[in-house]
Amino acid sequence: MGKIALQLKATLENVTNLRPVGEDFRWYLKMKCGNCGEISEKWQYIRLMDSVALKGGRGSASMVQKCKLCSRENSIEILSSTIKPYNVEDNEKFKTIVEFECRGLEPVDFQPQAGFAAEGVESRTIFSDINLQEKVRDLGASQGAVGHVVEIIFYGEQDSSMER
Repeated sequence: MGKIALQLKATLENVTNLRPVGEDFRWYLKMKCGNCGEISEKWQYIRLMDSVALKGGRGSASMVQKCKLCSRENSIEILSSTIKPYNVEDNEKFKTIVEFECRGLEPVDFQPQAGFAAEGVESRTIFSDINLQEKVRDLGASQGAVGHVVEIIFYGEQDSSMER
């Protein structure tokens, strides 16, 4: 199945360097079995810090899962070197923020949650634990530096070399 890139398109106001924080950051995904096409009903998360051995000693992955429909063992790995921030210069453009190595499991939907951070464009104030599920994310009003993440759109792209 290869690599699948998760791309983000956002409108940032007065903030930049929007990024997931830490190896315990949870990427909430809905997965599809590459063998039978079954799509998970529930959100599942994968983290960099998780490493599960593959059957037959063929290495490890962030998640190994047996399909409920066809019983095939599938896996997905977060490629840590591909995690990139979304910056104010990227406004209104799709940008790859992470890639996954997919071996039978394909992410078909992403649900952003808490665990993102950003910083003020001018103040350089760090805003932590940003929850991207909220419609408009007002940041830092209590700290005297206001920033907004106004709109978030996610897109999965199989050929990561093609930015939209």
